[in-house]
Amino acid sequence: MARRRTHLEHENHEAWAIPYGDLMTLLLAFFVVMYSISSVNSGKYRVLSSALNAEFRGTPLAPQPIPVGNLKQSISEQMPIAEVNRMFSAGLPAHLRMPLPQARGDVRTGESSAGSADPRDPANAALIEAEAARQKELATVEADVSGVLSNLIKNNLVHVSKQGDSVQVQISADILFASGIADPAPAAIPVLQRLADSLKPWPNAVRVEGHTDNVPIRSNVFHSNWELSAARAGSVVRLFSERGVDPQRLAVVGYGQYRPLQANDSDAGRNANRRVVVIIMGRGQSGGY
Repeated sequence: MARRRTHLEHENHEAWAIPYGDLMTLLLAFFVVMYSISSVNSGKYRVLSSALNAEFRGTPLAPQPIPVGNLKQSISEQMPIAEVNRMFSAGLPAHLRMPLPQARGDVRTGESSAGSADPRDPANAALIEAEAARQKELATVEADVSGVLSNLIKNNLVHVSKQGDSVQVQISADILFASGIADPAPAAIPVLQRLADSLKPWPNAVRVEGHTDNVPIRSNVFHSNWELSAARAGSVVRLFSERGVDPQRLAVVGYGQYRPLQANDSDAGRNANRRVVVIIMGRGQSGGY
């Protein structure tokens, strides 16, 4: 009986090509669909991107940065109002979702940037006028004090200067107090009385600071330079009050040796650090901390 021959089927080594081709077709279709639905307006994208960067203090991407203070108005000049409103209402902070001006050039609705002071605004104008009056008042106080202490200023024993929102009168402690003593010397009392008389007419708060050098004090009355400096400032304040300066305007601070003007490694440095500073504050400021 003849043996039947069996035909072996050949293994198909290219079966992977069918699913691979299907995958490529699907990917191609996917990117075609994505491209067809993504119509990006590059102009609008740059405007919005620059606006958001400017608002959050980033680096603007547009060649010309958009001022933060006129952010909404600048965008509305380049894009329709409805489009801008829609962009700003899409998950942005509440202060950006306010209605934009309907007409270009409407200055009533253009908000100014934070911290700006437009002198045309009545509120800002009042603040500017009040600050100018306060600075003028401090300049007058400085002139009055310099006048009554002119001889000591010429001899470099007293320094009067306007520092920001205050006038500082720096007096060498050596002309006011004996070593280790908190009561003013008899020769210093007329000087302090003239200073008190110049301060009496003004309503400004006055802070008196006492300072020493770093030489440890050896006294049964004062255990440290802190106490000595505070006691000296207190003596000046007491004399001011007795001379007629309103006590509610006065404050005392003792710094001891911890705020030196110069290094304490020489006699000149220690002499400069032993001082009493009378600070006349700008009106509306408290003399304390």
